[in-house]
Amino acid sequence: MDIKTNKIVRLTLSYAVIAFMFVIILYPILWVFGASITPGSSMGSFSLLPEKTTWGHYAHIFNMEESNYLLWYWNTLKVCFITMAASVLVVSLMAYAFSRYRFWGRKNGLVVFLILQMIPNFAALIAIFVLARVTGLVDTHLGLILIYVGGAIPMNTWLMKGYLDSIPRELDESARMDGAGHLRIFWQIIMPLAKPMVAVVSVFTFIIPFTDFILAKVLLRTPEQYTLAVGLYQLIARDFGSEYTTFAAGSILIAIPIAILFLSFQKYFVSGLTAGGTKG
Repeated sequence: MDIKTNKIVRLTLSYAVIAFMFVIILYPILWVFGASITPGSSMGSFSLLPEKTTWGHYAHIFNMEESNYLLWYWNTLKVCFITMAASVLVVSLMAYAFSRYRFWGRKNGLVVFLILQMIPNFAALIAIFVLARVTGLVDTHLGLILIYVGGAIPMNTWLMKGYLDSIPRELDESARMDGAGHLRIFWQIIMPLAKPMVAVVSVFTFIIPFTDFILAKVLLRTPEQYTLAVGLYQLIARDFGSEYTTFAAGSILIAIPIAILFLSFQKYFVSGLTAGGTKG
């Protein structure tokens, strides 16, 4: 097999794998979207591309007299943005301390973070609920945010620390010679260089409240406090699963803010990959 033929075969196999993965990723999205525009309320008789379509399910969830969907959406966005901002701040400060300073318990602290990351959240559900009840944080968004922020610390601190370790310490020393303090070095030198990892942590922590159901279901008790995951579940549970198409419409709209955030931070992802590939 000559070089040209070998190249064609490799490209064909590469594109075949990409096309296969694309179908696997796209099919569930098209399936849910097809369900969201299918008349009726059952998913048992709809096709991927239904002959008859309707946008009535979207109109139903946006009707505040019939559904609390917009309120749930607002609750989720509020929890997402506060969780993202608080997580980025806490994780960045902790990673900076572990990366730049040497103190007693530093290595043991990193090991503890790694061990905590291995323990799933649902394993501590009873303890979390008892703690939230004692502190009066049951059925509050604050309690949910604190749990999300705390849960995001271990793994994201490891990721951020690894990235900050790659930033030359000579920059810190030069800034100190110019009279800069620790916080100024952190905000004006380290954080601008760490934008790719900040973007990664931001996306990870923003997605959590959209995808989490268990913790939100345990803590939130009133419909006015529900996030989207709990609210959509209650939407189909109250009528014994007869609102699946409305559930599909609500699920499709969840992807919009996540996609917007990802596209907004895409340039930082690309710059981070470029920097990692060109570092000597």
